[in-house]
Amino acid sequence: MRKSDKSSGVRLKLLTAAIALAVVATTGPATADDPGRGPGTDPAQQTEPGYGGEPGDDQGDEPGVDPTPERAPTSEVSWLSFPGGAFAVDPLGRTVRYRACDGDTGRVADPTMRVAAGVASGEVTVDGRRFRYRVPLVGRTEGALIVSGPQAQPVELTGVVVTSPQPPTDPVAGARLFPLSGQLARVVGDANLNPAGATVRDLSGRYGDQQIAVNGSLRPKAASVIKLWILVELLRRVDCGQVSLGEGVLVTPADVVGGTGQLQYETFPQVVTLHRLAKYLIKYSDNIAANVLITYLGGFAPVNALIDSMNQRSTILARRMLDSAAAQRGEENYTSPDDVVSLLGAVWDGEILTPASRDLMIGFMREQTLNTKIPAALPPGVPVAHKTGDLPDASHDVGYYLIPGTETAVAFLTAGPMATGDETVRRMARTVYDFLVTPTEGAVEE
Repeated sequence: MRKSDKSSGVRLKLLTAAIALAVVATTGPATADDPGRGPGTDPAQQTEPGYGGEPGDDQGDEPGVDPTPERAPTSEVSWLSFPGGAFAVDPLGRTVRYRACDGDTGRVADPTMRVAAGVASGEVTVDGRRFRYRVPLVGRTEGALIVSGPQAQPVELTGVVVTSPQPPTDPVAGARLFPLSGQLARVVGDANLNPAGATVRDLSGRYGDQQIAVNGSLRPKAASVIKLWILVELLRRVDCGQVSLGEGVLVTPADVVGGTGQLQYETFPQVVTLHRLAKYLIKYSDNIAANVLITYLGGFAPVNALIDSMNQRSTILARRMLDSAAAQRGEENYTSPDDVVSLLGAVWDGEILTPASRDLMIGFMREQTLNTKIPAALPPGVPVAHKTGDLPDASHDVGYYLIPGTETAVAFLTAGPMATGDETVRRMARTVYDFLVTPTEGAVEE
């Protein structure tokens, strides 16, 4: 929730130091969404294409490996955060995207983009609107975007540049977090049945806002972790004044599915407020709430547009909850530890939601009722806000450790058998907690 006010020259030095110390994340096998555990029907749901791999893409060398994304991940992607929106820049693909309260350009090619001295600049015109931009490719610096139209005065938007990962604000303090990566690597290495990945970002400044990862690009099926992006897209629209959480949505018997959640035990049809849908989406990981909100938001495309505008290349929403027919067709939701922490960090820092919506989202996560992983691994009373994801072949838990003065964003994702995956998540969660409360001094990575 703090913004760095250091000069661009200092930030460039910080980024160089961070890159030199960064833990290399590797891609690994993937798997799973919520298994049906309760009553309810599983009606076939019509799906639509989303951003990412298409059904039938090469599946890799072993079963369960994620499809190759439609566009390969790049090492230099930045997005400019400004009130009500984001301006994403991909300097390798020479594309940009403007997405804000007043519209969305989609991905736009800018073959004349200039990339020099760590800054991408250029100009594109979409539907009569001109976008002139100057976006550094270094996180925590300031970028600028000028938007003009045929009948409107130019508006200059400035804001912080977000990268994944963000560079540390203090590389010396950040180096003290690196021994944790060695400890997590041993837990991951011991998980013989469960490919696992963990990404951890300091949010408190105690470790210079450093991020570390072990298999941070692991791309398992997202399971219910994908519901975080559904919620952020809804709250973004609330922030834009486009919807109100007091608005009601008609839920019908055709919307009822099983798995996790509370709505399946109620009587339908009935009108449910957006606030209750949003709360149940996270508190109970409610599958009906997820599917109803996907429909309300306009399908998969808007959620994938949000993901794309933040340059989160491993994440996609491609099917509804409990849509077994879509899963059999190869349509699946995916994410990675790095993408999850990218989202959590942007929410925490107020870069994608207003403070009020951010606090509401974290409040829902604090009320999470599925507490067999992160909370179960920690001493009673340790404050956390989190979101789980379960499938027969996946187990995840992600969120925030809210220990005063040591606030931290974490993402623990696994593939493979859920039972052993649960234990791997708990071991990773406890490893991070023990490090935070009894930190290892020094700047040497194990």
